[in-house]
Amino acid sequence: MLERVLEPEVMDSQAEAEAYDAMDHGEVNARFVADVLALGPADGPWLDLGTGPAHLPVLLASERPDIRITAVDLAAPMLAIARRRVEAAGLAGRITLVHGDAKAPALGAARFACVFSNSLVHHLPQPAPFWQACARLLAPGGVLFVRDLARPDSLSRRDALVEQYAAGCDDDQRRLFAESLQAALIPAEVASQARAAGLTGAQVAMSSDRHWTLIRRGAV
Repeated sequence: MLERVLEPEVMDSQAEAEAYDAMDHGEVNARFVADVLALGPADGPWLDLGTGPAHLPVLLASERPDIRITAVDLAAPMLAIARRRVEAAGLAGRITLVHGDAKAPALGAARFACVFSNSLVHHLPQPAPFWQACARLLAPGGVLFVRDLARPDSLSRRDALVEQYAAGCDDDQRRLFAESLQAALIPAEVASQARAAGLTGAQVAMSSDRHWTLIRRGAV
């Protein structure tokens, strides 16, 4: 198994944030939105942990005009892009952007009908506090939906994925993708961490050739 090599937890560089935002996430984001909506989360507020440039809240709020989403990120450059995207979509009244740590968001006693996260976990050297936050913030009967990259089993497989999915990207974007793949977890690691955080009943499985997904519906 390929050794995990950590990358920076926060994209504090404006250039890296812009490079990430410029990558083609369309197909992956569309599938994320379809998959989480198919679970039919109950009525109530939604929470995005590690929103980045807010691609997903904008798509979800556009699909579901009844929901309101709080979107948290620690990187100021990412939130600046997110703010532009939210305002351009006319969704500032339904998407609240919060500058904060997704591992310990300052949200008081709030609980959320749907807690979701995409491509955050591979940035975390120690993901345990993130999983604990998910368990704490999920409302009774709520849906937890987390998706991220899965670490390949070899350098050759990592490089093949970069060639397949970042062929049209520039060198910086290809580097970011390769580093993210090697910083990622595998489903067995995710399942073990979720159990340790008290997320009993969470299901973790590969959902594409390069992603795992964790789904858990909270007890009523």
